[in-house]
Amino acid sequence: MTANGSSPAPPDKSASAAAPHHGSALRSGLVPGATTALTLLLFINMFNYIDRQVLSALEKPIQNEFFPNGLAQPLFWFDGVAFRMGLLSTAFMVAFMLLAPVFGRLADRMSRWKLMAFGVAGWSLASGASGLAGAYTAMFLTRCLVGAGEAAYGPAAPAVISDMYPASRRGAVLAYFYAAIPVGSALGVAMGGLMLWLTGGWRWAFYLVVPPGLLLAALCLFMREPKRGESDPAAKPHMGSWRDYLIILKTPSFVLCTLGYTAATFAIGGIGYWMPAYCEDRGQPNLTATQAFGGILVVSGLAATLAGGWAGDALRRRFPGSYFLVSGAGMILAFPLMLAFIVTPFPAAYGVMFAAVFCLFFNTGPVNTIIANVTHPAIRASAFALVILIIHLFGDTFSPTIMGLVADKVHAAGAAAPQPSWWADFLQRNHGMDFSFLVVSAMILLSGVLWLWGARYLERDTALAPTRGATLPAPTV
Repeated sequence: MTANGSSPAPPDKSASAAAPHHGSALRSGLVPGATTALTLLLFINMFNYIDRQVLSALEKPIQNEFFPNGLAQPLFWFDGVAFRMGLLSTAFMVAFMLLAPVFGRLADRMSRWKLMAFGVAGWSLASGASGLAGAYTAMFLTRCLVGAGEAAYGPAAPAVISDMYPASRRGAVLAYFYAAIPVGSALGVAMGGLMLWLTGGWRWAFYLVVPPGLLLAALCLFMREPKRGESDPAAKPHMGSWRDYLIILKTPSFVLCTLGYTAATFAIGGIGYWMPAYCEDRGQPNLTATQAFGGILVVSGLAATLAGGWAGDALRRRFPGSYFLVSGAGMILAFPLMLAFIVTPFPAAYGVMFAAVFCLFFNTGPVNTIIANVTHPAIRASAFALVILIIHLFGDTFSPTIMGLVADKVHAAGAAAPQPSWWADFLQRNHGMDFSFLVVSAMILLSGVLWLWGARYLERDTALAPTRGATLPAPTV
């Protein structure tokens, strides 16, 4: 029986045949050091998202410092201040997604803890450098460096966790790990707004993340490296190669999971970046908007992440595609809630936002559990790296920029329309950002449909995952 009272799925029954040196650990659902590792990785992931999201709370003051009089000389027809500010998020994501496959391959061949220590220290120092930026170009470059550091951490962390916990418990365990996303995002937004209020400037918010980041990086160097597949004793040995990506991309569950994840990432990334500024456009003070959004992310996002992981595990015995089902259902419910948020006046809009965020984060644990369960243990870091590349390349790398572009063009169309008219007022409402939120709402619906579709393949793909491969050389530690 699993921790939630359900029987494990058929692929997990082979756990009883585990080698003696770690059989007792598997019977308890743990390998040595699992709880300590999960705790450390959770805190690192929290600071990961603090570093990412602190920028969204400071978008307006940074814009006012770098572009006090707007954009004097646009470089292209689509160039604009909102577009430029969106590029700061894009810069981070481009570096993150392009380097993730490189670090993912390294993580399958060397000590993942050492690699993560390098990444955490790197992005922490780069975040501090963002506070020193004296011009837009310097800020752009430091955000690229933050993305590079996080690419060394992103693929390795869930692979380590998956090696330490059996498949029957991964939904809940990965939910604990990914609970750091709403908490870290909220703390980043809240800290940015608070430091702006306390200091009257935006730079100290970036400085504050450096010391804890360096401490967490140092702790990584003292952690035990688990064996690849330590919690998957039925997995056949496997030698990793670049052809593994072809195997992964022929797995229907992986493909549909990643496509849905991409659409969801597009939406969540754009919402997370623009929500504080959008609330300001709708008349909310900066501190009120950042603190309210941050509080909603903590309470609603955290509750949803934990509940989603628990629900996926609890329903697994009755519904083999449970991880897909709970993820898709959450996004289908989030779609009308986002539409309602756009037209609901404040303060009631905060209540609608709370419900929408809950539905948006319900999938976090289940989706990443799918990725872990349908890939061979020896190539999990590479699989997570591939997911990172795809979801960010086609997701939140460009969604903040696209939302800024849509808002710029819709607002400009309203200004050029005959005045006065309801049409001109409608287009210029909230600086055109209403239309940008309609775009992300459509992506929310798409992700829900794709995840519900994937439920039919999950049982088969999970059963086949441990049998793929040849011989795995011992990784360098």
